[in-house]
Amino acid sequence: MSDHLHPGAGGCGSEACTCKDVESLPRIEAPFDVPRTAFAAPLVNGIALCNADELLDVIELRQRACTELLRQSAMAQGLLAADDPAPTAGAISEAAEAAIERLLDTELKLPEPSDEAGQRHYHAHAARYACGERVLARHVLFAVTPGVDVNALRQRAEACLLDVRSATPEEQAAGDRFAAAARSSSNCPSGTDGGQLGWLRAEDCAPEFARELFGHAEIGVLPRLVHSRFGLHVVEVLERESGTVPPYEQVRAAVLQQLRQQSFATALSQYLRLLAGRARVVGVDLDAAETPLVQ
Repeated sequence: MSDHLHPGAGGCGSEACTCKDVESLPRIEAPFDVPRTAFAAPLVNGIALCNADELLDVIELRQRACTELLRQSAMAQGLLAADDPAPTAGAISEAAEAAIERLLDTELKLPEPSDEAGQRHYHAHAARYACGERVLARHVLFAVTPGVDVNALRQRAEACLLDVRSATPEEQAAGDRFAAAARSSSNCPSGTDGGQLGWLRAEDCAPEFARELFGHAEIGVLPRLVHSRFGLHVVEVLERESGTVPPYEQVRAAVLQQLRQQSFATALSQYLRLLAGRARVVGVDLDAAETPLVQ
């Protein structure tokens, strides 16, 4: 599918970190409060979403269900042949991908954002458009890998976060607790160097990782776990270089594109809910889904 349905991956950002090279890591997005579960036969209008022996996390299962809803809708509207093969291991045909693109172009009515809306967004989120912003950071990665107990992993990550945040000045003086946690617990190669990621720019990082680090003023251990496609991160910001915020005119195209993407995500979510309400969906809870095709 197109990039707005399956965005590309980046790494944490450090030269020492090989997260971006680990192809076997699944695409896991927040929230992480759902265990990986084997489903007997999840169906959308009688079409199976996975084999009985496949082990899928709930996010992946929702994504397959939403893709199948769109594929069937394209078929119903004559945009896709009735004999299009059912997905195999979640993969749809090239014809189905093209048909879904045409379907969305037709069904999603996306208003063009105005300059007034763009300026409001820019003034509310100016830090996001800063040029030259850099962050010196380190992390402890709790990687989500196939078969992992996500709830247990989250508990370990939360315990680590609590431990490094609760260190007293005396305890910190006696030894670097964060570095020790990285060396003992991190699944990232940077753990051997105390979790050091070096100086990062937003473009160096996976988008969901960058959103938590950049455009903020926080210094120190972040008071929350950072969720990325690679797992759960305990992150400490050591230093910040704020960079400069260019005038609206210089970033106008980027601001308006951001508003278009937000509009697309909202419209797609509403359309999928409409399709789900008309379909016979078995073994998948789509009520709480926030359009897993858009991240």
